[in-house]
Amino acid sequence: SRLKYHMSLPVAVGVMLVGLPYSISLAAQWIYGWPNKPGYKKYIEALKPRRIYCLTRAVLETVKYLQYGRLYFQWKLWYRNDENRKHYEKGIPFGRRSNKLDLYHPPNMGRSKDVPAPLVVFIYGGAWGSGERSIYCLLARQMAEELSATVICPDYSTYPKGNVLGMVQDIADCLVWAQESGPKFNFDKDNIVLIGHSAGAHLCALTTLFLIDAREELFIEASKQRDVTLAIRGVIGLSGVYNIMDHYEHEQKRGVEYVSTMHKSMNGVENFPYYSPTHLLENLSQDKLSRVPPFALLHGTSDIIVPVESSTKLSELLTSLSVKVSLYMLPRVDHTEMVTDLMAPDRHFYHPIYSCIKQEYRNFLETC
Repeated sequence: SRLKYHMSLPVAVGVMLVGLPYSISLAAQWIYGWPNKPGYKKYIEALKPRRIYCLTRAVLETVKYLQYGRLYFQWKLWYRNDENRKHYEKGIPFGRRSNKLDLYHPPNMGRSKDVPAPLVVFIYGGAWGSGERSIYCLLARQMAEELSATVICPDYSTYPKGNVLGMVQDIADCLVWAQESGPKFNFDKDNIVLIGHSAGAHLCALTTLFLIDAREELFIEASKQRDVTLAIRGVIGLSGVYNIMDHYEHEQKRGVEYVSTMHKSMNGVENFPYYSPTHLLENLSQDKLSRVPPFALLHGTSDIIVPVESSTKLSELLTSLSVKVSLYMLPRVDHTEMVTDLMAPDRHFYHPIYSCIKQEYRNFLETC
């Protein structure tokens, strides 16, 4: 029995330190993608010990999402409850790809037609490869209450259905729809604030800069692009990605760069500068820079998915270019809490995050 014990202990240790990490990481790469190497070299890269253990750690970190189980059932039930339809308009089609958006009414919906509510456009994240508008129904509802604004939450063509250019086109289409639909839904089409989380913050910034640059790739008339640009009063980025190459290097450190949808949605590493708001800002003319709206950047100091340097570097760049920017570093807030804690008043960071958003939102509207 003593010999059996001494044999079983190394086996158990081996399973824990080798078998389990290799099983988890190989399963993740099998599902989400092998390293981008030719032939058998992709398997050699996939089996490197450092990659195995970094990727295993990243996968195990997702276990903490189980704590949001109660919140999951809350938004599921709320969105399906027909009695809540008085708070919002569901499934409004827009744009060239017939995406849909949900529109949430402000609490004072019966206000005079002469005083339409400002508009907030919330763009969700999901690593450019996941997400849907129904998940954020509680957030949009609370945001409409807290900001006394009409809030719209659109879907967009995530990877593999579309690439990042297609996502930017979808968000631009949503803003064009807003310009055309303001009178119908009684919101102020000329007072728009964009709010995005993670990849959504990146898309908010990128779409705004594409519109300012009057990009032909948007396939939107120049006059409409100009009107939308003038209507955007500010951009609020929550834990956003703004320099794609920097974030790719961070993904490499975590061992997730090949399973991530980021480089796939951008059609390869060679397109990273094209899709980086920081790169666009550095190449805008002074005239176009003068049209960049103010930014407010919020980032949690406990964020390991998108490092806080993403926001600090953008803040420094905007300041150097004389673009108005505010930066908020929120202690102990992680990447997920930045958005989930906006969904219900009993969440731990609900009030601290909203106090920052409300202050900047008021500043945007007062400036205009």
